[in-house]
Amino acid sequence: MKKNKMVIYRIFRSVLGPIYRFWYHPVILGKENIPKDGPIVVVGNHIHIMDQCNVIISTKRKIHYMAKKEYFDPQYKEGHHGWFFRSAGCIPVDRSIHDESAKTAALDVLKEGHALGLFPEGTRNGLKEERLKELYDKYEIEDDFSMFMKNMKEVKTSQVNYLEELFQKKIIKKEDIKNHLKNPDSYLLELVKNKKITKNDYEDHLFLPFKFGAVSMANKMNAKIVPFVITGKYQFRSKNLKVQIGEAITPTGDLEKDNQNLRRIMLSMFQKNGK
Repeated sequence: MKKNKMVIYRIFRSVLGPIYRFWYHPVILGKENIPKDGPIVVVGNHIHIMDQCNVIISTKRKIHYMAKKEYFDPQYKEGHHGWFFRSAGCIPVDRSIHDESAKTAALDVLKEGHALGLFPEGTRNGLKEERLKELYDKYEIEDDFSMFMKNMKEVKTSQVNYLEELFQKKIIKKEDIKNHLKNPDSYLLELVKNKKITKNDYEDHLFLPFKFGAVSMANKMNAKIVPFVITGKYQFRSKNLKVQIGEAITPTGDLEKDNQNLRRIMLSMFQKNGK
């Protein structure tokens, strides 16, 4: 790691860290579970653009996060601060292809004994504008679209997708989706209570499907995996934003087994954290 980049990273963390803590007021538990040295892959659920900040302010180690290439390219609205993401040690990833250059850069981070951060869901578990427009038209929502977007801000993509899956299986009706679109979590719990779906079905859709990148790279580089989960809302002086960092996991070499185990551990942490 270049010394000047590490200095910039430390300056950003020392200046922006207190501002972040004051603004969002996160409660972070388990900081001691982050190993102080050796290669690690830090992984968590993804609900907000600021998710990675919670781990960054929890350790003196530099976390090299993998981030979509749009954050580095000024032709995109989110890409006007690419210099910041580069200074923060982020690795750009082209999600439209199997980005070998990004993978190589990530493996190099671990090979040098550093910390890599990524989100096994691959993207934020929240509804993007294009998907919201589709739902708005499909279910003939009475609210104006801007209000609908605001009301759907905290809704998980994974749960909305599951509602539509249940409709396809004729377990629920289209009208049920419309009536519970703004709060699918409560409705799914109601379906569990009424034995329309199982508790495992419900829990399986709290996250998006996990990709194999984290466990694959951890296995290749003999790195430990450090899971974390985030619950609550990102808002000014939040009353319930909570981050739980779990104990480091040693991969077994069986990618399928390791991925299932990682998901199981994170779901358990998520449930205990109060989702």
